[in-house]
Amino acid sequence: MSETAQERSDEDERSYSGLFGAFPYAFRTSDSRLFRAYVVVGGLFALLVTLVFALALVTLLGQTAGAGAGTFTFSRSLFILVGLFAVAPLVAPVLFVARQHRRDAGETRYDLTMAGLGFLFLLSLYVATVISIPPEFVLDGETVQRGTPSGLFAPVIAVLYTLPSVTSVVPPTLVGLSIYVAHRRLG
Repeated sequence: MSETAQERSDEDERSYSGLFGAFPYAFRTSDSRLFRAYVVVGGLFALLVTLVFALALVTLLGQTAGAGAGTFTFSRSLFILVGLFAVAPLVAPVLFVARQHRRDAGETRYDLTMAGLGFLFLLSLYVATVISIPPEFVLDGETVQRGTPSGLFAPVIAVLYTLPSVTSVVPPTLVGLSIYVAHRRLG
């Protein structure tokens, strides 16, 4: 190996340090434009979801500050766990691809599969949100009814509205598991 190639390899090894280093490393080393797009979009969504859950956790802590242990401690822990289950599959494709490229086993097919599943996970989060919207809810002290779906996807959204709210966890769970299975099979 030439000296410059060795220096570049050493630089790549140093530049990939954990979660935050994996994003630029995966972006640089992948030849797939779709995957590069997912690194940017998935990274921004992961940051957004993390911020939303962090702010919601601060609100939850403020509302339950005077309470003792027990149910409130459990709800806080469950809240953190749900946030982790939402963020982990968003960053998993990037971490898996960075690991594959670091081991010199990166393939464009693998990168494309991870990017496709990453975007599918984003879609599954939207589907879960639509499923979980109740028919009526209170917003700022006013009772609001869920709107009637319209547009191109109105029939699909109408079907999603008919599903019980508890099934909203199914789409993200299935896609999250698919990311892991694809990594095990292709990686």
